[in-house]
Amino acid sequence: MGKLLEEKLKIYADEIERATSIDKNIYEKYAIKRGLRNKNGTGVLVGVTKVGDVSGYEIKDGKKIPAQGELFYRGYPLTAMVRDIEKSQRLGFEEVIYLLLFDKLGKEKELEYFKKVLAQNRKLPAYFIEDAILKVPGADIMNKMMRAMLALYTYDENPDGTDSLNVLRQSLSLISKMPLLAIYSYQVKIHKFDNKSLVIHNPDPEKSIAENILAMLRVDQKYTREEAEVLDLLLIIHAEHGGGNNSAFATHVVSSSGTDSYSAMAAGLASLKGPRHGGANIKVAKMIDNIKENIKDEENKEEIRTYLEKILDKKAFDGQGLIYGLGHAVYTLSDPRAVLLKEKARDLAKIKGREKDFFFVENVEKIGQELIKKRFDRAYPPCANVDLYSGLVYDMLGIPRDLFLPIFAIARTVGWQAHRLEQISDKKIIRPAYLSLSEKKEYIDMDKRK
Repeated sequence: MGKLLEEKLKIYADEIERATSIDKNIYEKYAIKRGLRNKNGTGVLVGVTKVGDVSGYEIKDGKKIPAQGELFYRGYPLTAMVRDIEKSQRLGFEEVIYLLLFDKLGKEKELEYFKKVLAQNRKLPAYFIEDAILKVPGADIMNKMMRAMLALYTYDENPDGTDSLNVLRQSLSLISKMPLLAIYSYQVKIHKFDNKSLVIHNPDPEKSIAENILAMLRVDQKYTREEAEVLDLLLIIHAEHGGGNNSAFATHVVSSSGTDSYSAMAAGLASLKGPRHGGANIKVAKMIDNIKENIKDEENKEEIRTYLEKILDKKAFDGQGLIYGLGHAVYTLSDPRAVLLKEKARDLAKIKGREKDFFFVENVEKIGQELIKKRFDRAYPPCANVDLYSGLVYDMLGIPRDLFLPIFAIARTVGWQAHRLEQISDKKIIRPAYLSLSEKKEYIDMDKRK
């Protein structure tokens, strides 16, 4: 960038700041729900859904009452579902896909056939890897996945059809292909930018989605049953989180315009990439690294406490005063996903010899909760959210940070597709209103401007 252009951009930056600056008191004055959130932190009702429900509190006499959290998939509690899957030691992500799409618990034979349908869709078009992934490598996997997602549009014989049957066909296809887009984009990235060997493994139709992710990611394609079960749980707990989360709402909004499935999924990916949404797990991992780098003894709780106080004082880490991984917009006393994942993290840490790392994160959780409760005079401590332990689990599985978000996206594609199917049946465009603050002005002709 030339010096003249750089100087001009600085001038433009000042102009942009003036043009975009809005007094936040305006929201209060006109009773506008900023961020579509009520004063008590609850979300503004903007629609209805039967796909998922996030329960984290009760409302009594207009007041928000803390409660143990639960996540419901089509009305069924996530915790009960996971316990049943764990009890029989089966991999259950495919069952969750079936449930979220069809609103029913699949029977054994139904699920066997459904898994075969997913496996048949787990193929990319001829030369797609070479033309859409290898020839156009990207340093950011999420952006690369968006590009590849939009490229798939051109291979679809009916890409713009929005009848339910066509969108279901596309849903099954994209849910099945998303792991390939993520893993292949990553392999090409590390080959192009990190000078590592290029490894492209074909998916195995006999393996589950979790197993295929691990096999396609690793050079030797080897993994343990325990590793597959842990990754399967990660996919299950990330598959859906209600219609109001940012990426699901984005999917609803763009789907309501009548756009195609590929564009709708690209919108979901774009939303999830944001650090205020899906990117939170990477933020937690970076914070954990930062704490470890700035204390002498990882087992010393007083050292951890002192550094967490510095973080809250905005004198450490990113200066935002936040302990990432604690607190949630909906969950109050507990995040059921975090509860389930923490159990698996503890078990996996024993197997991997990483118990010290697990206890460190647990100490950050407990000490951070205590500090926040006391400092902000809260009636209850903030619950650990799913992001606090997901980074540790990914790391113990040997999954690189470049893939933290893409694997989240692989899982959440299921929820997005279920919400898209719901939205297209509504046939009503989402079109809220914005209060205009611009003053009416008389237009000035070019030759009269000063």
